[in-house]
Amino acid sequence: MQKQIKNSFYIILLSLLWGLNSYASHIIGGEFTYTYQGNNVYRVTLSIYQDCLTGNPSAIQQDNPAKVTIFEGDGNIYLQDATLVAVSSVLIPSNFSNSCITNVPNTCLRKTVFVKDYVLPTNTLGYRILYQRCCRNATILNIDNPGTTGASYYCDIPPLATIGVNNSAIFKVDPPQIICLNVPFVYDHSATDADGDSLSYNLCEAYIGGSQSNSSPLPNSISLFPVNYSVPYTFDNPIQGNPGIQIDAVSGLMNFTPNIQGRYVVTVCCNEWRNGIIINTSKREFQFVITNCYKTTIANIPQYSTDFNTYIFTCKTKEINFKNTSIGGLTYHWDFGVANLQSDTSNLFEPTFTYPDTGTYKVKLIVNPKSTCSDSITRYVKVYPSFKTDFNISGNPCPNTIINLNSQITNTAPPTTFYNWYSNGNLISNDANTTTSYTTSGKNFITLVAGNSKGCKDSINKEYVIDNFIPFAGNDTTIVVGEQIQFNASGGSLYSWTPNFYLNVANIADPVGFYPLIDTILYTVNITSSNGCIGADDIVVRIVKQGSYFMPSGFTPNNDGNNDRIRPILIGYTKLNYFSIYNRWGELLFNSKNINDSWDGTYKDQKCEMGTYFYTISVTDRNNKIDNYKGDFILLR
Repeated sequence: MQKQIKNSFYIILLSLLWGLNSYASHIIGGEFTYTYQGNNVYRVTLSIYQDCLTGNPSAIQQDNPAKVTIFEGDGNIYLQDATLVAVSSVLIPSNFSNSCITNVPNTCLRKTVFVKDYVLPTNTLGYRILYQRCCRNATILNIDNPGTTGASYYCDIPPLATIGVNNSAIFKVDPPQIICLNVPFVYDHSATDADGDSLSYNLCEAYIGGSQSNSSPLPNSISLFPVNYSVPYTFDNPIQGNPGIQIDAVSGLMNFTPNIQGRYVVTVCCNEWRNGIIINTSKREFQFVITNCYKTTIANIPQYSTDFNTYIFTCKTKEINFKNTSIGGLTYHWDFGVANLQSDTSNLFEPTFTYPDTGTYKVKLIVNPKSTCSDSITRYVKVYPSFKTDFNISGNPCPNTIINLNSQITNTAPPTTFYNWYSNGNLISNDANTTTSYTTSGKNFITLVAGNSKGCKDSINKEYVIDNFIPFAGNDTTIVVGEQIQFNASGGSLYSWTPNFYLNVANIADPVGFYPLIDTILYTVNITSSNGCIGADDIVVRIVKQGSYFMPSGFTPNNDGNNDRIRPILIGYTKLNYFSIYNRWGELLFNSKNINDSWDGTYKDQKCEMGTYFYTISVTDRNNKIDNYKGDFILLR
């Protein structure tokens, strides 16, 4: 008796588990569409894709009727309806020919369609219609706990009061059933729109809904929660491949080459644009099955560009050499995609074609055309052979002055994505426009390297010369009262002296100054070069009562550029009669009558020893009076 009870318990437990699992293997995907019928009536269509090969038949039966909830845009429930009855349930034909595929897998895909008209009063919030069901196939690879994770399918109806009449976009073809491993796959996931709205496409998130305990609920919350994608998968990278899965935002064309076998949830959003804004988004969720089948004929053009489904993006030429990596081909037919041109075809294995103009072209290759095992592929070719880098330079070519560098890019495939500025080989900026400056005069080399995301790149190098602008007022000067001096400023083309005391002219480089009184005057000359460089320099003029001289007490002739020579500084004297230097034994080592001559510490090309040396000086002043001076100084090394 105990044994019978125990067996009965196991039978009940297995029955319960079977009841729970009966919902875990049949939901493959779903989508909502709607059309406006007038008078606030919307015809709503729910399509459910069911696995009729391995899915539980009773679970499929329990999908009908469908239960939906209609929410207002603020989340309030407008209507809960459990009587959305199926109007059709049909098997979808497989998307391949058995005669051209080895290791043909079994498939069975059922599409059950529910249609019902709803009156939705005009409001400013719109509506959301939501359907939830559990569960998905337990063998899905790209989401966590797929066998116990339900699905939510919904559509949003924008407010009639603000957006106006809208019909949802409708996908053109049914989803693919079987995709062969390591075989390039191209699928048209585009839609049509009865209102003529612009459409764009992207991969988007799938949402959870329903549970094992409540597999077909009447939704009571407008909120949606995304499924947990298993690492490394994400909603926008739902399938591993090389190249990975991509969908063209404009055409809706999907392209990838899968390299891991399995079952994957993929969701595509179709966005409706009106007057520059998205007014609605239609979503289709489906499970892509990657299986180890093999096509005997595979058309393939390699993809050398990172752009979606693009064979090549060329920046240099309109002549394209096409590569053909197809398998199983005997004959080939290329159409190079030039509109209104019949001669843009070839039957060569790898042809060359010269495009008549820049643009994006859709190239099609058919392998074994008009045979029982034919295959085709389309890729884009983007011909934009114009990327030229240039820049202009503005500002004055002066030391320590800001120079403006402005890029001038000719780019037929904008935007320009990088700018690298170099000055004399050193990177100085990554901006489109920048500035620089130079502290010294001379030649400089400025380089700009720029490019775009398509791989186009160009560079230009320009020489830029900074003026040898050294504003110079002259050396400080000491003179005797009643004498005059002539200034000799240099470095520019325009001069202005301040103050203008005792000067005959204040706006030339070489004014004459006459000084009747003892004084010390600091002059500043502002100098402007022919290229607009602006600078200033000072000079001190000391006016003394009578002539004098100054002789340094020592010097260090060690060729370090500092204090290497010695000479007297004469003030108020018009002539040097002689300047002589002697050693301590009275031997004459140096003698000169040139007021600018100086001694370097050598005698007969030999360095003189450190020690004390003696000098005599004879000078004549402006009144022809002769003065004589003598003294000593020290030579250090």
